[in-house]
Amino acid sequence: MFSWFYIEGILILVGINVMIVLGLSLLTGFTGLFSFGHAGFMAIGAYVAVTCTMQLDVPFYLAILIGGIAAMIASLFIGYFTLNLKGDYFCIATLGFGEAIRLILDNMTIVGGARGLPGIPLDTTLVNVIVIDIIGIMAMAYLIKSRHGRNMIAIREEELASQAIGINVFRYKMESLAISALYAGIGGALWAHYVGFIQPLMFQLTKSTEMTIMVIFGGLGSITGSVVGAFILTFLPELLRELANWRLVFYGAAVIAIMIARPQGMLGGIEITDMFRWIKRTVTGENRRAKAAAEADKEAKTELPGEGGGES
Repeated sequence: MFSWFYIEGILILVGINVMIVLGLSLLTGFTGLFSFGHAGFMAIGAYVAVTCTMQLDVPFYLAILIGGIAAMIASLFIGYFTLNLKGDYFCIATLGFGEAIRLILDNMTIVGGARGLPGIPLDTTLVNVIVIDIIGIMAMAYLIKSRHGRNMIAIREEELASQAIGINVFRYKMESLAISALYAGIGGALWAHYVGFIQPLMFQLTKSTEMTIMVIFGGLGSITGSVVGAFILTFLPELLRELANWRLVFYGAAVIAIMIARPQGMLGGIEITDMFRWIKRTVTGENRRAKAAAEADKEAKTELPGEGGGES
């Protein structure tokens, strides 16, 4: 039905989205801060990496890393002024940041302005996307299991109580935002080197919203859920492409359905390791019950002859 070239392209997009969604999951799912400005971090990573590869002849992998670090530095600037805001104000501030980055790039003729940058080397392949995703997932899992990750989760659950027991709330929020921006910057750089052309219109608010929906759809507080959400919501529009404009209707209906059925998302708070442990406990429990039943049956059979002999 579909050629391998087409499927490979979708898998590359899935891998790019996984990288971005992982970072956003740390900020939203594990730290409890909603952001609608991650398209701005993607844009910074994309433009910086493209400038490195096209104008400075920097190797691809190093350019990707530089793009991510540039997005991280930008997040430190915006975080310093906004992370003390309460409630929805931080979300609004990130939204404004994302739009400001897009408008700045729109007026920078040195990077193509509104016309964009064509002729970007197509260095992003399925292999290097998979390698970068594996590194990103392992690093994120290690972070969440560390003391830093546990402190971020504590801030999500109860910020005042976390502050009362000595957790530096501002510091860990800043760390979460910086790492999230790093992932988004790397994802944006990979995307730019896959499509071969970028312009500011590609980094509008809708891009940030799309990534946030993937995080919520997959499940807040779950790395596995982020990967599953990115995979399903990247593949679904392509599978429904034959329905033309109706595919977006079915796409939205699928998102609404999962939100009604499972408000916490598909795998909210559940990891693949939890599933393996549950399967192991289930199998072990059944084996123990079977063994106990066999021993009880064996004891019953050995007692019957003795009872009969006593009566005779």
